[in-house]
Amino acid sequence: MDDIVLNLVMIAIFLGIAFPVHEFAHAWVASLRGDATAKLFGRLTLNPIVHFDPVGGVMTIVSVFLGGFLFGWAKPTPVNTINLKDRRNDEVLVALAGPVSNLLMAILGAVIIRLLVAMDVALPGIAGQTLWLFVVFNVALAIFNLIPVPPLDGSTLLFRFLPAQTAWQIRPLLSQYGIFVLLAVVLLGGRFISTFVFNVARVLVGG
Repeated sequence: MDDIVLNLVMIAIFLGIAFPVHEFAHAWVASLRGDATAKLFGRLTLNPIVHFDPVGGVMTIVSVFLGGFLFGWAKPTPVNTINLKDRRNDEVLVALAGPVSNLLMAILGAVIIRLLVAMDVALPGIAGQTLWLFVVFNVALAIFNLIPVPPLDGSTLLFRFLPAQTAWQIRPLLSQYGIFVLLAVVLLGGRFISTFVFNVARVLVGG
């Protein structure tokens, strides 16, 4: 029973908080930089239902109950880069907004844990685990989304800092086959990524 409750907590963190805040951050920064596309599509909101992707959401739920490497996604935020004030640099800011929002949430959760420990406050088991998972999952989303492979946010950084001609040449190829590269990264490097995520989370909470 405890395992089922914990799985439901993990799903709630992903689908109810981490994913929606991530996508809202993309939409918010895009709006600040001149593109109202996400707002027009009703995506400038923290409502998790609006950001729910049926396939990505089901993948999240299934991977949680199967255990192992968690995998899933929210509905991508629509951005029209033509509307951005500084298209080349603002596209990077919009892309970074999602991972940064997850990192900030992880830090917030870690600060709460540190304060509770400093005050010698003992939380009930499920509450303590929820706080810890909140930190871990937001760290995971921040790190995972910075992998420089489409459709992840890190690919925008890759294309920005590559020579323009090189980026123009490889962008279509990576966009077409990026999902296969990403699956290979998950299958071959999933254990390394998970270890790195937990190590970062432990540093944040002072463990």
